[in-house]
Amino acid sequence: MTMPPPATGNLPLPRWAYVPGESQKSSADYETLAQISALVPPRFGGYVPARHPALRYGLTLNDRGYFWEAQEILEAVWAAAPQGGRERILLRACILIATANLRLRMQKPHVASRLFGEALGELEALGVRSAGGDGFADGFPVAALAAVIKAKLAQPQLGKADGVAFAVASRT
Repeated sequence: MTMPPPATGNLPLPRWAYVPGESQKSSADYETLAQISALVPPRFGGYVPARHPALRYGLTLNDRGYFWEAQEILEAVWAAAPQGGRERILLRACILIATANLRLRMQKPHVASRLFGEALGELEALGVRSAGGDGFADGFPVAALAAVIKAKLAQPQLGKADGVAFAVASRT
């Protein structure tokens, strides 16, 4: 079994990356995902903590190429995030990015471009909302992530290698 990265602690990575319509396996590794989904509370109070293990795991999954799985975990965190909060906007952008990355892997660059554009719109909407708390959206490098997406969208054609990693945004 693959060793999990430090951001996920002792949480196991899925045994394979599921790609709808292309995977050798008949379905996703739901058993592993269920372990992580169980960490998400029914509702977060006030904000989604930046260090919540399910959130960190979902971001790590995307960066490790488990795009479908990242989308599933991030959607579970999104569903528990406070209504109208900044985290919901950022989580929606992250879900759109993971979905766009999956579409790139499935060789659907036009769909991926549209999804990256929607994610960029969410990030821009987040930028006009006030910050200043302890939530996930307050310390996340939103401007850097938006810049990475803008650079991808400026390319004439996207390919499989043009996915967006969340860690790249924190390094720019």
